[in-house]
Amino acid sequence: MPTTGFRARRTGRARDGADGATPGRAPEALVLLCSVGAAAATVAQPFALGRTLDLLLRDGTGGADGAAGRWLALSAALLLGELLLDSLTSLFTGRCNAVWTASLRSRAFDGLLRAVPDRARPFTPGDVGARLTLNAADAGGAPAARAALAASMVTPVGALAALAVVDVRVAACVLAGLPALALVLRTFARDTGASVAAYQNAQSQLASRLLEALEGAATIAAAGTRARERARVLEPLTRLDALGRRMWTLHGRALGRSGVLVPLLTLAATAVGGLRLTSGALSVGELLAVCRYAQLTAGVGGAASLLGAVVRGREARNRTLALAGLPALQHGTRRLPPAGPGDLELRGVRVVRDGRQVLRADGVRVPGGTTAAVVGRSGAGKSVLAAVAGRLIDPDEGHVLLDGVRLDRLTREALRTEVAYAFERPAPGEGTVAEAVAAGPRRVSPEQVREACRAAGADGFVRRLPSGYDTPLSAAPLSGGEYQRLGLARAFAHAGRLLIMDDATSSLDTATEHEVDRALRHSVRPGTRLVVAHRPSVAARADLVIWLEDGGVRAVAPHRELWDVAGYRAVFGAAAPRTGTTPRPEAEEARR
Repeated sequence: MPTTGFRARRTGRARDGADGATPGRAPEALVLLCSVGAAAATVAQPFALGRTLDLLLRDGTGGADGAAGRWLALSAALLLGELLLDSLTSLFTGRCNAVWTASLRSRAFDGLLRAVPDRARPFTPGDVGARLTLNAADAGGAPAARAALAASMVTPVGALAALAVVDVRVAACVLAGLPALALVLRTFARDTGASVAAYQNAQSQLASRLLEALEGAATIAAAGTRARERARVLEPLTRLDALGRRMWTLHGRALGRSGVLVPLLTLAATAVGGLRLTSGALSVGELLAVCRYAQLTAGVGGAASLLGAVVRGREARNRTLALAGLPALQHGTRRLPPAGPGDLELRGVRVVRDGRQVLRADGVRVPGGTTAAVVGRSGAGKSVLAAVAGRLIDPDEGHVLLDGVRLDRLTREALRTEVAYAFERPAPGEGTVAEAVAAGPRRVSPEQVREACRAAGADGFVRRLPSGYDTPLSAAPLSGGEYQRLGLARAFAHAGRLLIMDDATSSLDTATEHEVDRALRHSVRPGTRLVVAHRPSVAARADLVIWLEDGGVRAVAPHRELWDVAGYRAVFGAAAPRTGTTPRPEAEEARR
């Protein structure tokens, strides 16, 4: 989303299907065409070689007209053609794999970014990483493997047809053994599919646990739980090992069975061909061709490797494109009225997760140009309300209106231009500090970038960076609080009618937070502010407080009125005031 902290920039022109569109069938067709050509050359070669041998044996010279020489030249040409086509097949296979892998990764990543955040949350970072790397690579190799598998069928089918032309009895002998080879391949494909899916799931689980451990390395070291975490992270290895061994066992079993059947079929064909030779029904050259065609026909069992790659690719594709298939928000065609004040209203809003109501808000109105603080205990629904108010998610019931227009009826451009977000943990993108702050739905000048950074309390530390605003983010030694201030600056630079700050000042000290609040009121574009607050000082400076409790709106009122309620003070861990005294009105501090 363009309003979630920093937006990752996509640099350069999309290549090799990286623009999210499927690359079409052209790369796969080239692999198929070259593979079929190589297979055709392979099938034709035994006939040409046998014909050459017969002509040479007939009179030792190949005939006065040099027919043997021409057949020998044809045989050599077929051999060279086969080598050339095999080389082209390898080249186009690499290209096809790269194109399809890039396309699948791009589609999955785009789907992940477009998805409703709640629907993407079940996919852990480690799982997403495994799907976009290992699974995408396996899936990207499937089209070429599928083309090679289809072409590999040309050889046995063509060899069987040629065998029938040479001698139908030998062809019948070989044909009788093919059902056994087909059964081997069918069993292999069926058993491999289940094993591959389980193996890929175990890979994702291992990656997820490893990433969790890396992110919590300091906590693990401080708690002295290294041994326990190591055992937890590596636990999937046992299952991964067992599944990997099973897949290799299945593969070896298929190759072993076909390795037994192929020599038996070749031996049977050779025996029948020998008998036909002694009876005069076959020549020596034809016997040579018969033996070679029998080997090629029985070679259908060698397709197990390609079949395994296709099965792995199919399962991997399903896992990768599960990200692309995540539900995305659908936008309307309306725009907001010009110069609206930013009135925000929640009507009959209800959000349910796993059968439990996590938010209920009806008749909640924030007048345009005011600041509303959203407060409540942990799990009360503050972040859910913030997400609904700016349409990061849609409510299961009810509607959210901005200046009288339902958010779900706005165009994406209108929504994201007028609704900006700042989060607790903004995601840094590429480029310089200035480019990160400027990235968004609006065109922002360098001076506006600096003004936004000053408003967010970031200008001071940015100027101290090696190259100031032109310092690459990757070379900027920033703390979590400094990243948070850059996220605020970016939100301020793109602020429209509604600015939603979801715990976006949690890493700031009280003095800096107060300066940011003052700048927000006087230096940032006027509009409505919705602030998720954990400190009473933030609530005191707001015009209104939306007090949530157990997923429902308990009250909407100024902070000074709610402070007399014990339950409200308990949200901030504040003690009850003594009888006859008045608690320090933080609202007075805000007015000063």
